[in-house]
This record gives sequence, C-alpha cells and structure tokens, in this order.
Amino acid sequence: MRNRKKETDSRIKVRSNQWLESIITFSVLMVLSGGQAMILAEYMGFESAMPVEYILGSIGYWALVTAAFTLVTRYQVKKRFDNPVRRLSQAAKDVASGDFSVIMEPTHTPDKFNYMDVMFEDFNTMVEELGSIETLKNDFIANVSHEIKTPLSVIQNYAALMKDAKLTPEKRDEYADTIINASMRLNSLVSNILKLNKLENTEIQAAAEDYDLCRQLCDCALTFEELWEEKNIEFKVDIEDRAVIRADREMLAIVWRNLFSNALKFTGPGGTVTLKQTSGADTVTVTVSDTGCGMSEDVLKHIFDKFYQGDTSHSQEGNGLGLALTLRVIELVGGSVSVRSEPGKGAAFTVCLKTAP
Repeated sequence: MRNRKKETDSRIKVRSNQWLESIITFSVLMVLSGGQAMILAEYMGFESAMPVEYILGSIGYWALVTAAFTLVTRYQVKKRFDNPVRRLSQAAKDVASGDFSVIMEPTHTPDKFNYMDVMFEDFNTMVEELGSIETLKNDFIANVSHEIKTPLSVIQNYAALMKDAKLTPEKRDEYADTIINASMRLNSLVSNILKLNKLENTEIQAAAEDYDLCRQLCDCALTFEELWEEKNIEFKVDIEDRAVIRADREMLAIVWRNLFSNALKFTGPGGTVTLKQTSGADTVTVTVSDTGCGMSEDVLKHIFDKFYQGDTSHSQEGNGLGLALTLRVIELVGGSVSVRSEPGKGAAFTVCLKTAP
C-alpha cells in the first residue's frame, strides 16, 4: 500500500489521551504498592513510620514501572491495532471516493497471519469485487448506449430518406420495413434491459406453482414453427408425456424462448434442432441442441455476459441479453444450466430443474 501522510479525520471527536492513561495507570499501581508496603511493614516489624528513604524510593520505583508499562503497552497497541486500523480507515476512505486500486499489504507472512492480516486480505477481495462491479457497470452503460444509438440512427436516416417526394412506392415500403424492424429491435432491447434489471434486483418474486413442463415446452416450441419451416430446419422432440415441476411459469417461458431462438438462429438451412427432456428422482433435465456453427472455448466463457455476441455475423438478430436473462431466471428458480459446444459441431444447452415435491 502506498505511503500516505497522516491525516486527521474531522469526524473523530474523541481521541486517545496518553497522559491521562499514564496518570490512571500510575494511580492504580501506587494503590497496589501501598498494599505491598503494608505487608512489608508488618513483615519487617516497623514500630514507627516508614523511613522517608523507603517512601521516596518506592514512589520512584513505581513511577519507573508505570512509565515502562505504559510505554510498552502503548507501543504494542499502536503497532498491533492502532496503526493497522488507521491504514484500514484511510483505505476505506479511498475506496469510498472511487479508488479501487487500493491494496492492503498484510503485516505478517501467510504462515503467521493474525486476525488483522485476514481482515486486510478480505478487504482486498472486497475492493477487487467492487472494482469488477464498477467495470461491469461502465461496460453496461457503454453497451446500452451503443445498442440504442444504432437502431435510432437507422430510424432517423431512413425517415429522412422517406421525405423524398420522388421516392417510388417500392422503395418507400422498403424504408418503412427497415424503420419498423429497427424500432422492433429497439423495443426488444429496452424490454430485455428492464426485465434483466428487475430480475437482478429481485423486484420480480418467483410465483411458484405446480405445472406441466412438457406442455410448456411444446407451446414455446410451436411459436417458432414458422421460422424452422422457413429455414427448412428439422425440429426433433423427445420428451415425456408429462413432467410436473414447481416454478414460476412465466419466468421459465423466457428461458425456453431464448434457447429455441438461439438454436434456430445459429442453425443453417437444412440443419437440425433437438429438444430432449428426461426426469430423474427429483430433477427434470431439458436439453436444447443444434447442428449450427458452434462456439469456441473463449466464446463459451462469456456467453452469459450482458451484450456479448460471439458470432458477430448474427449481431443484427439480437442484443446479447437473452442468455443473461436465461441464466438469471434459472438461478432464481433454483436450477442450473450448462453448455457443451465445439466450433462447427453445434451447441447443447442443458437446464436442470427440481420436480414438484
């Protein structure tokens, strides 16, 4: 941790008074020494008052003991507690002002860590996490701004072109369709941002109910029937007649629609998309696989990140929020999701959910 000048915090109203502490310690020790003197007088058989030399010597001795005791104690407190706490306080103040580069160096080596060293280590972890969150927030704002700006620019440009009085009806319809598509993309982006924000802030509480998952899977899949027929994609289904789970029906519908949409989007004409569902003792497993372009290991590491789109050739068909929504919904309903994929060999998303009790 970089060196800093000692600063006085105006919020601190009471500070340690070393002189007062020394006087109190001296007084306590003198009272104790009085008891010792009485014992000694009884043992030595003093018949009259104790010699002045003894009294002065005793006072001087205990004054030295008090000074030594106070200095040693103060040194230990300052080294083991006061200085580390001051460093921690200054570091916390720096973090509060937005400096996430602060690092608290432990006082001891790892094999001799005490509670203060562990506190420093936990503080460093906290600051690192806060720095990551700040980076994600800035990236999120930048990405949202970019994603919103693109369709707005399209709408503005094509709306300006439509003002041309010499424009043919065919061109006018083409420009109108482009504006409609851009506005639909913008609407989808804003809707997904709002949904993701509500999910991440748990403003949406899971309204759990018992329902047939197989029926829901079929209903969601049929909404894409026109798309797979248009692309001549074979849609295979291997599910049970009935599988009852307890979860939020509407929230899980988001998961299936996103998985089906991605599978069909990244599968070329003549390919295959497969929906498979099985039941275990207390879990239901749903796998949506395709024979599309697949993903590399680097892409797999980021597919659930907001606005991340590994295949830029399809960037106009989405906004990179679908899988982020999917992951958050699955986490909220207590499930899990995993992905298998290789470049050129398609991808398979597997979702595990608990069955109804």
